[in-house]
Amino acid sequence: MSSDSKPHVPLVILGAGVIGLTIAYIAACESDVDFDITIIARDMPGDWHSQAWASPFAGASWSPMPLGATDERVRRWEQITFDRLWDMAPSGLVKVTPAKVLGETDGFLLSNIWWQDLVRDFKLLSESEVPAPCKVGATFTTVTVNSFEYLPWLRSELESRGVVFRRQYIRSLDEVKPLVGKTGLLVNATALGSRSLIGVEDTAMYPIRGQSIIVERTDLEEFVVVRSELHTTITSRPGLTQMNTVSLGGTYQVGSWDTSLDMSVAKGIFERCSVIAPCLKEEGTKILMHTVALRPDRKGGPRVEAERISLPLVRSDGLAPNLGEDAGQQQDITVIHAYGMGAAGYQRSWGVAFEVLSLLKENM
Repeated sequence: MSSDSKPHVPLVILGAGVIGLTIAYIAACESDVDFDITIIARDMPGDWHSQAWASPFAGASWSPMPLGATDERVRRWEQITFDRLWDMAPSGLVKVTPAKVLGETDGFLLSNIWWQDLVRDFKLLSESEVPAPCKVGATFTTVTVNSFEYLPWLRSELESRGVVFRRQYIRSLDEVKPLVGKTGLLVNATALGSRSLIGVEDTAMYPIRGQSIIVERTDLEEFVVVRSELHTTITSRPGLTQMNTVSLGGTYQVGSWDTSLDMSVAKGIFERCSVIAPCLKEEGTKILMHTVALRPDRKGGPRVEAERISLPLVRSDGLAPNLGEDAGQQQDITVIHAYGMGAAGYQRSWGVAFEVLSLLKENM
């Protein structure tokens, strides 16, 4: 289709985390529609010291999670994303990694191995192959990205395609009405921000606190996760510029909004990971940084759907912010929501983005 015959559609995306950026990438590469894309966010790739978003601090390795066992849509998102990242491995942005998942109880692994055909090289471990105190385990081959390189790559790709990045803290949907215009579309990928974004106010959103340690170590090449009361992970990350980095995790504190660093927790993480990988206590391990982030989860599962919203907002309590003359005339706009991925943002990102693209095209 020629550029002259393609429809031109303003597209505003709220949020520059992995979900928002991947949606923008898929939309920018769409051949049938000329999306004029603006990404608006408070935090951008490069803001590595801001704890107001989670994407920079993710382990970002594909790992089995329970929701895929019961939700076909989530399973599809994860399959699409795994395959896409696998194909990206030659770029160096994605690392194909030997992986091991271990558990202290049979139920977590053996009740539903829904993911055995999604990953590569799946194999259940025999009892003699599982280290104590774990009871069950499996090995497979997975994919991992390094958020400190992957997010800037997405931004660079988008800017080369004409996508505009605008740093702004949006408190209400009314604030983006002038940018969406009469023919545009809006994507809400604000993660935990959807809880307080006026016009969305999704109280089903809640945080899961994660604390981790980034180390430099040359001889760790595995992804290992131990599912127990204390969540423990070792993630060997790819590196085009940051070589030989490993993420040690972690915590999985549901409902905690605490972003302060707890060094006693860090000590526990390091000790647990050292049991799995004793080399961490040998000479050559360099502590690079400690991270704390809030994973954006949602009661009832992720929200990926279209909604028609009338702007300016009219509230029965009269508490919508008054924009004065900037409010303009009343009009309905289409909002595509894409948030609530919890700890699985990276491993669902491409699948979610393709579904959002379908919703955008259905609502043009």
